[in-house]
Order: sequence, then structure tokens, then C-alpha cells
Amino acid sequence: MAEVLAKDGTWTFDGDAVRVVPGRGRGVHKLRQELGQVTVPLMALAGVGYEPVGRRGGRLRLRVRAGADPFTQVVGGKLSDDADPYQLVVDADHVAVAEYFAEEVRTALLLEQVPEGPCDDYLVSGPQVPLTAAGVDGSLAFDGASVRVEWNWMAEESKRSVGGRTFVLADLVTVEWRPASGLDFGHLRFRGVNDTVELPAEHDPNCVLLWGTKKESSRTALLAAAVTARLPHPSRPAPARHRLPRPTEQVPAPVFGEDQDVLLRRLRELGELHRDGVLTDEEFTAAKRAVLRRMG
Repeated sequence: MAEVLAKDGTWTFDGDAVRVVPGRGRGVHKLRQELGQVTVPLMALAGVGYEPVGRRGGRLRLRVRAGADPFTQVVGGKLSDDADPYQLVVDADHVAVAEYFAEEVRTALLLEQVPEGPCDDYLVSGPQVPLTAAGVDGSLAFDGASVRVEWNWMAEESKRSVGGRTFVLADLVTVEWRPASGLDFGHLRFRGVNDTVELPAEHDPNCVLLWGTKKESSRTALLAAAVTARLPHPSRPAPARHRLPRPTEQVPAPVFGEDQDVLLRRLRELGELHRDGVLTDEEFTAAKRAVLRRMG
């Protein structure tokens, strides 16, 4: 067994998996602490490396295969180094141990002939549920089967008029997480099978705006990863119910009652957004056409 102990955390390799345990010190990013221990099976790894950083030590990096980890899929490429759970800062006294650790993992990957290509299934577990999180204009709660969104006073009228949303896993295709950058808000967007038009995040009732703080970004990233882990893997064909009708197929009959009222209200909201200059002529025409098609 190979093990690296550092202030940043502890990594252990037993031949079958790497166990990543974040440190609990104040210098460890909140997202890594919230995520907690992660067990990465050998088959989920694409590689490992140690990078020296000056004379003060270096950094261990794990490379996870594409499609193996729902958390990486959600946040991949959008995290700073200190927030990445698959990076470990090593001080000068532990450099030799870190290099030995990396060599042990590389040897195991060669012996087991683990491919570096994408996975067709999630090999790393997603965050545990239930989970709650808060954004700029709403709060979220995920119980493992559905996500409930409640808007607050900062939400635009176009969101508050729709009311609280419940996204059932069976109706979702994917979740998009984008952290805040500079003075711009981030967002967490839920995409359903029939969501063909994307509105600006501040007006999209499928979208919660995100703060730039470490605490709030951590919770929303975990919630997005937990939802993603429970959706069909991207490499699998979508179930028949998730397939949009082709132009030659019959569109389902219009739905009347409460759903019809929601669609009429959405038409009014789109008109207001167009008048206010939020939507261009092309965006308004496309959005209106999509709503009218659902109304029959």
C-alpha cells in the first residue's frame, strides 16, 4: 500500500483504488471539504503525475477518465487548483513519498492494462443526498428523486410568476453548472427533454443564479454532481420517452387546464422580455414558436 500524508489531505492506494481524503485545515478549499472522501477505482483512472513546484515541494495530480466521475463531468475545467479534489499539495519533506505513490499507481495501470479512453458508466459515486444549496435568486433541495427550487425576493418577475419548480429526474436530460467569474454571476441550469429554447439565466425558470463565494459554489456543485450521478450516463442512448418527435411524426395533443395556463403565462413573459430588449427578434420568434407548438 502507498500513502501520502500532507496538510492538504491524505491519498491512499491499495492496488484497487485511490482514496482521496481532504485535509480539515483552514487552508483547504471548502468544496473539497464538503465533497469529503472520494474513492476512485483503478479502472476510473487515466493517469497520475507528480509536478515539482520550486524548492518547496510539488503537487500530485490524478487524471480521471472521461465519463467515470459525475463530479468531474459537472465541474471539469471550471475549478481552480485549490478546489480540485484530484490535486494534492506536497511539501518538500514528502516529495520522495509522492513520487513513489505516483509510480505505484502508474505500474498498476500498466499491469491491469487500464485504457485511458472514456468510460461508458460512472465508476465513482456521486455525492450523498439529501442536499440543499442556495443561489442568488433561489434555494434548492435534492432528495435523490427530484430537485425543488424556491425563488426569493431577488428573482426576476419572470421566475416568480412561474412559482416554485420541481424537476423530477425522469424528466431531466442534464445539469449545467457554471461558477461565478469576476463580477458575473454563475448559474445552475436544469435541462429537460423539451427545453429547446435557452433564455438568459436571470429570466430562465430552469436556472438559478450563483454567487461567487466558496461556500455557496461548493454546495451547488455538489448538488449538480449528485443529480448528474443519478441521470442516465451520456454514453447511453436516451430512453424512448426522451426522444423528441421528428418532423414527420405526430406531435402529442395539446394539454389543457393548468398546463395550458402556464404556457399562456409563458407567452406573456416572452412578450415582455422582447419588449424590454432582453430577447432579440430571432430569440423571441424561436421561443414563441416552441411554446405554440406545445399548445397545439
